[in-house]
Amino acid sequence: MVVASEFRPAWWLRNAHLQTVWPRLTRRRPRIALRSERLELPDGDFVDLSWTPGARGPIVMILHGLEGSSRSHYVRGILRAVHARGWRGVLMHFRGCSGEPNRLPRSYHSGDTGDVAYLADRLRADHPDTPLLAVGYSLGGNALLKWLGESGTASPLSAAAAISVPFRLGDAADRLEHGFSRVYQWTFLSELRASVRRKRERVDLPEIPGSLGGLRTFRAFDDRVTAPLNGFQGADDYYARASCRQYLRGIRIPTLIVHSLDDPLMTPATVPAATELPPAVTLELSPQGGHVGFIGGATPPVARYWLEQRVPGFLAETLQGRGWRKQERGPQAPLALTSASTGPTRLHPPPSC
Repeated sequence: MVVASEFRPAWWLRNAHLQTVWPRLTRRRPRIALRSERLELPDGDFVDLSWTPGARGPIVMILHGLEGSSRSHYVRGILRAVHARGWRGVLMHFRGCSGEPNRLPRSYHSGDTGDVAYLADRLRADHPDTPLLAVGYSLGGNALLKWLGESGTASPLSAAAAISVPFRLGDAADRLEHGFSRVYQWTFLSELRASVRRKRERVDLPEIPGSLGGLRTFRAFDDRVTAPLNGFQGADDYYARASCRQYLRGIRIPTLIVHSLDDPLMTPATVPAATELPPAVTLELSPQGGHVGFIGGATPPVARYWLEQRVPGFLAETLQGRGWRKQERGPQAPLALTSASTGPTRLHPPPSC
């Protein structure tokens, strides 16, 4: 189902680029104490988690966008909103995004659903009676929707939401080569090249070129770096296999997708048609909102981050529709751990993995 969004942009932030860059450049990061833990993966690698403190309610998995982390403004914002409802939020940093390069040559990518599935299975096993939810942004939204489509009725989630998703990765790569959007491409590629250089200091990466400076487009970077590191035959193979649009029909849990038609990282043609969506999926379209923007407000420079109301509201409505009510329970430590730590706690996979 495709519906019109109720979002209305601030009158002084109607431009798509302003909606996109305003929070990154001006927003004070919402303050919330986070506890770090390390989840050891079956292949010998790891992902780092950041948990909100103290709550007992549903668990909300957060998946960040390209080169995002617990420092990203939208991550801090949704974690604070989740915590305010008495829920538990947990951000999963994709491999290498927590400030420490991952151990293996492989990297994270838009279609990487294995780590998301592994974390969800661990959470479901350790908290069998607790509702499990998820929110994904941009790249993280693509991975989330792809995983939901792959999982079908076997998904451990009660509900999910995805924001500003690049439904067809090739379309997004092409869009970023034109107009002002090239500024986003330059920014992201600078961050990606820096991440690869840091990783080279610890891990041998023979599959990728020695010089990264010549990789000036996403398609070139994905063709020479992302694809060979992750088992794809090239950028086109990666885009074809990792894009979530072809997986949407398989989604069987209540899922909200929020998207803006003026998103400067893609084109309106990227958006799926109503006939591609199963009954469980609601695609909420707005004429304006930029990329992970959706900023309202009446008086500049006071901004209202609408997503931090809309997304938790949808998740709460879905839980209520399924008969969940808040119950008082004893404290539950993330992933069955009972001791707090100042640094990452290492979470090891079960012996069978």
